[in-house]
Amino acid sequence: MRALVTGASGFIGAYVMERLLARGIEVRAMARDARAAAYLKNWPVEVVYGDLTTGLGLEDACQGVQVVFHVAALYSLERRFQRAMYETNVNGTQRLLAAIRRTPSVERVVYTSSTAAVGLRPDGQPADESCEVDPATLPDGYKRSKVLAEAVVRQAAQEGMDVVIVNPSTPVGARDVKPTPTGATIRDAVLGRMPAYVDTGLNWVAVEDVAEGHLLAWERGVSGERYILGHENLTLRQLFERIERLTGVKAPRRRIPLGVAMGVAYADELVWSRLRGGSPRAPIAGVELAKRYMFYSPARAVRELGLPQTPLDQALREAVEWFQRQAQAAGR
Repeated sequence: MRALVTGASGFIGAYVMERLLARGIEVRAMARDARAAAYLKNWPVEVVYGDLTTGLGLEDACQGVQVVFHVAALYSLERRFQRAMYETNVNGTQRLLAAIRRTPSVERVVYTSSTAAVGLRPDGQPADESCEVDPATLPDGYKRSKVLAEAVVRQAAQEGMDVVIVNPSTPVGARDVKPTPTGATIRDAVLGRMPAYVDTGLNWVAVEDVAEGHLLAWERGVSGERYILGHENLTLRQLFERIERLTGVKAPRRRIPLGVAMGVAYADELVWSRLRGGSPRAPIAGVELAKRYMFYSPARAVRELGLPQTPLDQALREAVEWFQRQAQAAGR
């Protein structure tokens, strides 16, 4: 049995790869550039090059594999990456599915979507897989790209492709190398760089459970269906308080009104970040998303797939200790 993992050098993809190897499954890991390939060469996997934005190498990457885990995506809250996110997440998914259709060996696909593609309930209760999002109501950006990409995958399922969709919420754990935007939030809280917070909430889940959920979806998921891979709903304030208990670093006590946060975000992304030549610390899209609690229910994945529910404090502890080690190694 051989599996192809796209995005294998990313946070979730690396854990999916690790889980497959632990089960004795041969892994072909797709890299888009030399940096990703260098990371993947530390693993006992076959590294191949493939580019979602051009389609180069995709069909070769699929040859001889029985299952494809399409984890790769461009995730950013910065406006300057809007076009690149559409090209990678939407058109790139179309290119990969086209390559799979031309590859008889592939029996099943597991597509990594996001809870960003799941709608929210008007009553504020945790949303489930039945909640939809109209992409026409969304501005360009990560969320819209994932909604449109998932629509591409659903169409492929309707046309007969055996594909299961998983929707991870906010993964937490060690080895968030880049880090992801939410990983950066945890890192900054651990290092005492979070002076204030906005009143928002997310669903949080151990990244190891997300990886296991991918394999469970492959084994038990219903083609064309989607499964929320999540665990615990917490406000940002509650998350910071848990980090404080783990580290002793004081959680931010000052809450910033969303209107003020939005003004800061516009100034940061459009002016300050350009002047200093780096990424914005407060992206506009991040504040937009914070307007509503993004709470979700993983009940279906727990019931139908057997999704594990590792205590969030355990995953947070692993993330905290990893970020602390990284900071010490960097001399910060």
